[in-house]
Amino acid sequence: MIIFPAIDIKGGQCVRLYKGDFATAQKVAEDPFETALSFKKSGAEWVHMVDLDGAKKGERVNSDIFLEIAKNSGLKVQLGGGIRDMGSLEYYLSRGIARCVIGSAAIKNPEFVRQAIKEFGDRVAVGIDALNGMVAAEGWLEVSEISFIEAAKRMEGMGVSTIIFTDISKDGTLEGPNYAQLSQLSNSVSCNIIASGGVRNLGHINGLANLRLYGAICGKAIYSGTLNLSSAIVAAEPERLFRKSELIPAIIQDDNTGQVLMLAYMDIEAFKRTLKTGTTWFWSRSRREYWNKGATSGNTQQVVSIYADCDNDSLLVRVIQKGNACHTGAYSCFFKEIKPKED
Repeated sequence: MIIFPAIDIKGGQCVRLYKGDFATAQKVAEDPFETALSFKKSGAEWVHMVDLDGAKKGERVNSDIFLEIAKNSGLKVQLGGGIRDMGSLEYYLSRGIARCVIGSAAIKNPEFVRQAIKEFGDRVAVGIDALNGMVAAEGWLEVSEISFIEAAKRMEGMGVSTIIFTDISKDGTLEGPNYAQLSQLSNSVSCNIIASGGVRNLGHINGLANLRLYGAICGKAIYSGTLNLSSAIVAAEPERLFRKSELIPAIIQDDNTGQVLMLAYMDIEAFKRTLKTGTTWFWSRSRREYWNKGATSGNTQQVVSIYADCDNDSLLVRVIQKGNACHTGAYSCFFKEIKPKED
C-alpha cells in the first residue's frame, strides 16, 4: 500500500480542514515546498496535493506551487481540486504532474471522464467524496442523490483505474477511517482504491493495509504528530520486511533519551500486533510463542515510531518505556560493558 502524505493549499498556504468545512481551515506548515522535501526525506515517493481554492472556484488557482513541487522535490504529485476540463488536465499533465484527480466533474460531466481516460489513461483518477454514503461535489458544498458505490461502478464502467474515496465525516477528525465503506467499495469494483480521511496512527495504517488497498492519504495525523510518516511507510507494506527471513531483529530505543533498551525478534504477525495495539509484541524463539512486553510486569512499551534499516531486514522501534526494560530489573538490557584488552 502506498502512503500519500497530503498538502492542501488555500491562499498559497498549507492548511487542513475539519470535515471539509472551509471555515475551519488551519495553517499547518510554513512552506509547501519545504514540507514536500520533508516528506521525501521521510521516504515518501508520492505527495497528494489539493487546490482548495480551485475546488471551490472550479478553476486552477495555486498551480505554480504544484508545478514547482513536481519539478524540484523528487516526488510524484497527485493533484486534485478545480480540474474540470481537458484544458486543465493537459496543462498539469504536460508540466510534470504525475496524476490528476477529477472530483465534482466526474458526476456532473461523465463525458469529460470518458475523454480524459481515453487521452491520459491511468494518469487520471477520480475522487469520490461521500457524506452519509452519498456523493458530495463542488468542494463538498453540495450533496447529490448518488451513492458512493453507484458512482464507483459508473467510473469503473468508463475505464477509471484509480478511485480516491473520502468519507467527509471522517476527514480531519483523526477518529479512524471508515473501514466498512472502504471494504464495501473495494469488494464492489476492480479499481485501485486510495483511502482518505480519519487516519490517526499506525494501527489505522495497519487496518487499511489489511484491506489490501492501493493507497492511503495521510494529512492531519502527520502534521499533528500522531503519525510518523517514515513509520507509516514501513507499516503500509510489512511483507517487504520479511522477504529475506521470517524472523527479524527489532532494536528497542527510548524515544526520550535515545538509549538502547533491548533487542528482540519479530515475525510478520508480531509486527502487525505491534501496529494494531501500539505496544511492542515479539516472537520468543525459546518458548515458541508471542509475547507482549509488559503484559505481566507492567513495564510496557508504547510505540512512538518504527524505522526499517536500509536493507529492510531489521527494525528500530522507538518507544516510551514504562518501568525497566530488562527482566533483570535493569532499565536497559545493555549494562554489561566489555572493555577491549589493553596491550
